[in-house]
Amino acid sequence: MSKRTALAVGAAIVVIGAAGCGASSSAGGGQAPQTATANAPEVNPAGDIPDNQAYVAYAPPGGGFTVKVPEGWSRSATAGAVVFTDKLNTIRVETKAAQAPLTARDARQTELPKLASSVSGYQPGTVSTVARKAGTAVRITYLAKAKPDPVTGKTGVDAVERYVFFHNGKDVILTLSGPKGADNVDPWKIVTDSVTWSR
Repeated sequence: MSKRTALAVGAAIVVIGAAGCGASSSAGGGQAPQTATANAPEVNPAGDIPDNQAYVAYAPPGGGFTVKVPEGWSRSATAGAVVFTDKLNTIRVETKAAQAPLTARDARQTELPKLASSVSGYQPGTVSTVARKAGTAVRITYLAKAKPDPVTGKTGVDAVERYVFFHNGKDVILTLSGPKGADNVDPWKIVTDSVTWSR
């Protein structure tokens, strides 16, 4: 085969290959796009709570309120609080006596210094008031050092949201945390919007 013939054959192969590729991606006909991964399970970033997560009501003894927490999460008691955990996410529920509702201004003056001195890797975020079904709550956001991974020993950064509700001389504090970058806006809204006063 001459050099000229070889070049012509090669060019023909390239044209045929290009035509084949065009046929498979054309919208008007030809082969349908491949759907091998159409039914593949959804891959979420680490710490994302599934959209189909079920929730159950939790009512601490004598607490005077209920709050919904994700079903199946492990529960433990520590330092006067009840903590629900699942892999990388945590919900901490605690109460304390209070004479008046916390304000955003008070939170900046009193709560932030406490967090800065007690939370490992603390990085301040925002302080605001938010409306929930149980009433207005003060919302404090910040970053904190995550617990070490039990397998690798590596530590990441948690995004934390702390909600302080007030009712009948008591603060109800919900602290929600998970890996920075996880999209848990909807689950955290479900939890904080579920607070119901029973007395």
